[in-house]
Amino acid sequence: MKNIILFGPPGVGKGTQSKKLLEKYNLVHLSTGDIFRNELKNETELGKEARKYMDKGELVPDTVVIDMIKGPIEKNLKSNGFIFDGFPRTMAQAEALDAMMSSFNLHISGMIALTANENELINRLQKRAELEGRKDDADINIVKNRLKVYNTETAIVKNHYEKQNKYYEIDGIGTVDEVFERLSIIIDQL
Repeated sequence: MKNIILFGPPGVGKGTQSKKLLEKYNLVHLSTGDIFRNELKNETELGKEARKYMDKGELVPDTVVIDMIKGPIEKNLKSNGFIFDGFPRTMAQAEALDAMMSSFNLHISGMIALTANENELINRLQKRAELEGRKDDADINIVKNRLKVYNTETAIVKNHYEKQNKYYEIDGIGTVDEVFERLSIIIDQL
């Protein structure tokens, strides 16, 4: 079973690459962004709580995110593994994920971080706002705040997996297929 954390700042291509990885490796995709958007669309209590933070480009509290991830893991224990997309985003979430996985006799195989410069990320997010109508990508101030939050609060999560020798970094700039090939080389080695 391969349990991969696809990591990187907003707009780096995690969602795009996840789709290709799911197809190749037959893994279960756990995207906190997708789960939150579904909760927002259905106006659930979780969605209303998440909206307060997401609309400002802030992180949703750890307790909400952790509880939300547990159910899909439990439902898919017989799968080939998971791709965590957008989770964990804090050290507390990383520690809680490790503990949760351990409770199911599972472990994280590796964290693979996609990287790109800030101008590239802003351009990608603005383009995604046009194509997908994503409000959180349309406002440049929210985009810049999301990147700032990533750099100050989320990027440090890599330290948790570096200490376990499970952190890998690849260039997220190039064609979708070029980046996918870089990802596949690492996953095949895990």
